[in-house]
Amino acid sequence: MEIVTAGADAELDARLSKELDAFNLRATPGSAQAEFTVRITDAAGGLVAGLSGWSWGERAGIGMVWVRDDSRTAGWGGTLLAAAEAEARARGCRTVLVSSFTFQAPAFYARHGYTETARVPGFPGGHEDVYFLKQL
Repeated sequence: MEIVTAGADAELDARLSKELDAFNLRATPGSAQAEFTVRITDAAGGLVAGLSGWSWGERAGIGMVWVRDDSRTAGWGGTLLAAAEAEARARGCRTVLVSSFTFQAPAFYARHGYTETARVPGFPGGHEDVYFLKQL
């Protein structure tokens, strides 16, 4: 046996994701687990905004949301959420889960109908990780 501690490892991350997905599906027979993305590009093909998420049974989750600095007040975040929620509904999901650090966008999610369910303190700068849930 050998234990190796290292930096980022895309190959290990992919393997862990595959193994945990298989374990989770064995533990929840009949459920489907799948990722999805939403991408907004400009006329030149540059990325303006994006979202990645997942669905598992009747729950969807949003993992990452990003909007380019010069486009942050143009409503693209709401457009991303609406598209993700539509995809979640199409997959039979009833709720969407997301978290946001206090220096990111908790007020944004609250404005879009997400209800705060938990806060985890202890992040740099005195920040917290805020968890939200939305009924679809």
